[in-house]
Amino acid sequence: MVAASLKHAKVFISGATGLLGSHLTRQLIEQGAEVIALVRDSVPRSIFFSDSKEWQLDRQVNIVRGEIEDFNLIERVLNEYEVDTVFHLAAQTIVGTANRSPLATFRANIQGTWNVLEAARLHQKRICRVVVASSDKAYGNLQGTAYDETFPLRGEHPYDVSKSCADLIARSYFVTYGLPVAVTRCGNFFGPGDLNFNRLIPGTILDILRNKRPVIRSDGSYIRDYIFAEDGAHAYLSLAQAMVNGTHSGEAFNFSYGLKLTVLDVVSHIMKTMGRADLKPEILNEPLKEIPVQHLDSTKARKILDWKPKYGFDEGLKATLQWYTEHFG
Repeated sequence: MVAASLKHAKVFISGATGLLGSHLTRQLIEQGAEVIALVRDSVPRSIFFSDSKEWQLDRQVNIVRGEIEDFNLIERVLNEYEVDTVFHLAAQTIVGTANRSPLATFRANIQGTWNVLEAARLHQKRICRVVVASSDKAYGNLQGTAYDETFPLRGEHPYDVSKSCADLIARSYFVTYGLPVAVTRCGNFFGPGDLNFNRLIPGTILDILRNKRPVIRSDGSYIRDYIFAEDGAHAYLSLAQAMVNGTHSGEAFNFSYGLKLTVLDVVSHIMKTMGRADLKPEILNEPLKEIPVQHLDSTKARKILDWKPKYGFDEGLKATLQWYTEHFG
């Protein structure tokens, strides 16, 4: 694999203040990239705005305020900052929110994607690479033992459909216009700085810190792929660095630990790690309009990109627990 350093690269990140975006921004800064971050909302408790010496990201990047749905803004940023590398992460990422507000989700996740890609096409002579964040949910219901990159995109629920569409739009910009764009498909991110407490891992940790029984909305049998945000950010960088002279344009890559964890497995593991196995989870057993089983095969990324996780699930969870305990304990 030929890799290109991103030192001195002019990198635009949408969704920079999110969980993955914050970790990716920090890794890019450490590599010496000049980062231009799109920021919609100022969230004081976000690690992006943290005063901790480990973060302080807002003081080290160029901040552009606005929304991913604003095409003119995106085009202006790519032009005026002479961007050569794009990471498109901005999205409405919560499945429950998508089910309640599908139109807003479609605007953010689908229109937002074509805005970024069209703006990149207009400045294609300068842009070396575009990495678009898709999701394992773009595949829809799992048929077989694990999704690989040849699996068709068959999202059915609003969030899943939005990711299938964004994924296909990215492919169309490569096939039709030769845009150097590649797609990442990952599972559920977790790690320090996630303030979306309706997600399983941060929600469970917060409940335990508050001496409450963790709540499981389903029957606990749903299977998900989880990946630590630091490993996820490293995966995105591994792909971007490999995109030399159009290499891997039009391709998609799964990134996964290869674990098959049920919701109950994850909650039980967190309770045990935090020494609170006495708190029995409250299982609501509600019918959910979600995919029951999701499991990724990341053989392609491991072979072609030589990607290997630096942390893994257990080590990542320990770092995550430490952060939440320090900030919410």
